[in-house]
Amino acid sequence: MTVDSISGKNTVCDLKEQIEYSEGGIVSKQIVKNTSGNVTLFSFDKGQGLSEHTAAFDAFVQVLEGETEIRIAGFPHLLKAGQAIVMPAHVPHALHAVESFKMLLTMIKV
Repeated sequence: MTVDSISGKNTVCDLKEQIEYSEGGIVSKQIVKNTSGNVTLFSFDKGQGLSEHTAAFDAFVQVLEGETEIRIAGFPHLLKAGQAIVMPAHVPHALHAVESFKMLLTMIKV
């Protein structure tokens, strides 16, 4: 099953199987994008991350596999598979892969 097929209705899939790791890199696959927001799968190899930045909308992060440290307003949060957090709009945040991890990012525009 490809990511394209999970954007269709009535399709069951295992999200963490829909994206692979890239050695020393970060991979993203957009599942849904429309005027209301977007849903994107990410994989981060161990040691990879995103430097501090802000977003115009709240972002819901769900860790599907592995472990990451997410800093929000400078405060670290350690998340493992099955855990989630909301990164508030306009608040600086950063991600660092403690070990290789996969996540689902959901942003809803309001």
